[in-house]
Amino acid sequence: MSSPVAPMTLAGLQMPVRAELERVQKELRRIIEADFQLIREVNAHLLQMQGKLFRPTIMLLADQATGGPTPRAVTVAAVVELIHLATLVHDDSVDHSVLRRGMPTINALFSHQVSVIMGDYLYSRAVIELVRLDEFETLRVLSRVTNEMTVGEMRQLLAHDPLEFSEEQYDLLIRAKTASLLAGAAEVGALAAPPAERAALRRFGEALGMAFQIVDDLLDYTADAAALGKPSGSDLREHKVTLPLIYALPRMAESERRAVAGLLRNAEPADGQIADVIGAVARAGGLDYARERAQRIGQQADAELDFLPPSPARDALRASITYVLDRRS
Repeated sequence: MSSPVAPMTLAGLQMPVRAELERVQKELRRIIEADFQLIREVNAHLLQMQGKLFRPTIMLLADQATGGPTPRAVTVAAVVELIHLATLVHDDSVDHSVLRRGMPTINALFSHQVSVIMGDYLYSRAVIELVRLDEFETLRVLSRVTNEMTVGEMRQLLAHDPLEFSEEQYDLLIRAKTASLLAGAAEVGALAAPPAERAALRRFGEALGMAFQIVDDLLDYTADAAALGKPSGSDLREHKVTLPLIYALPRMAESERRAVAGLLRNAEPADGQIADVIGAVARAGGLDYARERAQRIGQQADAELDFLPPSPARDALRASITYVLDRRS
């Protein structure tokens, strides 16, 4: 009988680039430091609530998989994380979120005005750094990504009737809001590579980002609040319709669809309402469908890596797919 395979952890995935990631942290602090007192206070909180450096990890692994490490890689990886931080600051303000990774959001701790201005500050610092380094091709890629993410945010704002939100619209949204930055991170790691490898890594990053967001939306239905670092069911609480519910809605009983509509009309849905809808989504197969869809997209990401020469970094990129699909928080 074979032994069970241990799940891929983020720490294991990051082993080949651990030293570089420590330097990314230092670069982040250097890039965002400012003489202005309020900016220093917000920056200190941002660095405390900073995430797991998943996007810089993908960028650094792409760099190594295509002939690196290159001298530019650490600073560019820091810029990628800086753009990610800026999007989170703006998203939390737009969504009026109060928690991010178990800590108060910038808009909750300071104000929505400060949150909007700080997001702009982080974006501008990213641009200044890339111009300073003459990284104009990186700037071209990440400017396109930033524009795509902005359009994605607008798509979400214009989704006036959540019950009519289709899977096609959902794909457009998550491709713009989440997958575009992972696609950009993988692509800027491969700017010195042959065109076929660069294009394959961009497609890999996009597929990985799509799978990442589907799993993230699934976890909102299945994980507890302590694991998520935010209230469970928060998407439903904020009237966001994601893939599990999109698939389940036409397969629900009429009474269950009325319950969903009632929740979406309620400005502050009760925990019981949210639990009832989560149960209905599970019974209608929404959770299973989301898992299967993420797995299929993960297979697409895996196929793109066949364009790269064999290397430990390519193996780590392949392991990132397993990490994304199996994560629990």
